[in-house]
Amino acid sequence: MGNHPLGAVRTCATTGLRICAEAERFIKLNAVLAVVFLLIGGIAALGLGLTRWQAVHLLPMDWFYRTLTLHGLSMLVFWIIFMEVAILYFASSVLLNTRLAAPKLAWVSFVLMVLGAVFTVGIILAGKADVLMTSYVPLRADPIFYLGLILFAVGTLIAVAIFFATLHIARRDKTYSGSVPLVTFGAIAAAIIAVWTLLHGAVVLIPTLTWSLGWTPEPDPAWYRLVWWGFGHSSQQINVCAMVAVWYLIATMSVGARPLNELVCRSAFTLYILFIGIASAHHLLVDPGVSAGWKIWNTSYAMYLAVLASMIHGFTVPASVEAAQRRKGLTRGLFEWLIKAPWKNPAFSAFFLSLVIFGFIGGITGVTLGTQQINIIAHNTLRITGHFHATVVGGTTLAFMGLAYYVVPLIFRKEIPARALARVQPYIFALGITLLSIGKSFAGSYGVPRRHWDIEFTGAQLSAGFDAGAHMMMAVVGIGAIIAVTGLFLFCGLIVAAVFFGRSNKAQPMTPW
Repeated sequence: MGNHPLGAVRTCATTGLRICAEAERFIKLNAVLAVVFLLIGGIAALGLGLTRWQAVHLLPMDWFYRTLTLHGLSMLVFWIIFMEVAILYFASSVLLNTRLAAPKLAWVSFVLMVLGAVFTVGIILAGKADVLMTSYVPLRADPIFYLGLILFAVGTLIAVAIFFATLHIARRDKTYSGSVPLVTFGAIAAAIIAVWTLLHGAVVLIPTLTWSLGWTPEPDPAWYRLVWWGFGHSSQQINVCAMVAVWYLIATMSVGARPLNELVCRSAFTLYILFIGIASAHHLLVDPGVSAGWKIWNTSYAMYLAVLASMIHGFTVPASVEAAQRRKGLTRGLFEWLIKAPWKNPAFSAFFLSLVIFGFIGGITGVTLGTQQINIIAHNTLRITGHFHATVVGGTTLAFMGLAYYVVPLIFRKEIPARALARVQPYIFALGITLLSIGKSFAGSYGVPRRHWDIEFTGAQLSAGFDAGAHMMMAVVGIGAIIAVTGLFLFCGLIVAAVFFGRSNKAQPMTPW
């Protein structure tokens, strides 16, 4: 029956899960802040897309780099990690039927994360941190920039510690039987990766902060790059584990899917823990500080063990959906189960589109760009951003959007309004991000640089610029950005309308899609 204090738990009328009041509070708080930073990042994305589209070229040079810094941190750090902390609280407390460990410490975590994010965004908008997300030394930002990131990382580490403490309490009090659910196991994998990722961030950002204050000498740039990518790239591997866990969760909630073999799925998560961080090496392939043998090992044999994990999930997740659909009698031909899937459920469509975009576009580009020979040619071109917009945005962000269509009715207990708009929102966002990703990938094949404000190099003494094919691809990027941001704004509007003005469904099941 769980270990909740009297009156501090409720039973969900839809799922039958018992929800700890403290866990519910922090799931709500982190989810709300996540959507806030998604909106900020989306506004920045529109400005960037209309600037890289050379025919429009919206932003002046200083605001382009400022906006690029804001976009990267708002999307890759604040939006996603706030959402992941909400997932950790859900996967530990709610799925294991236990109270949340240390609610007072959870407040400390949340306040630190909010302060860190506000400090960082504020100093970027003030024009004192135009150093992009990587903030490579010897580029120097205002000390508040580094302080904000450190505070956010410390707050996140505290949240991860609370997650592990909640797991311990559930195991000690025997609030569940057998192994932890697969979704919780995926969250454990994400949390383990988060610990050493955030520790890398502390190791690299603390001396950078003291340098920006004038207390210590400038850190060695080669050392900075090596350690920073243990934080910068590995933080995206947290997203992969959390995203896959969300895939399994939505598949279960939307069609009643069950993995065909949980041992195989758990083994794939274990491969992520052991090997996925190795992918960080592709940012260092032209650095002289690491040996050729290290580069070859990390971009070949070892990297493919993480690729194997993604391929396993890429088969097991849709296979579980197919099996569930066939149990319902959808057995005619090869694809009746897919054709008659609940495509009008935005949670399902977002999850399945996320799986396809991540698996095909993100997976294929990731494997090719992760190899040493191709990476050296393509790394500083838009091919790289085409790849990670397919993984982090088309994959993780779209999956998290799908999750929100269950979080709002079940945790906030508010119905989603304008359901016709909600049904088309995932398709709009997926179309836009697919165009943007493909446009960037092909533009990068022409050699278009990944971070340059003006691809015509206006005013250069030597002839520069790109041909019509590159400009056409950059137009595709701009059009894709407009469509994707339209889907993003629609999502944010629906969630805000639901949370603050939606019809309450307390003490009754959510309205089915």
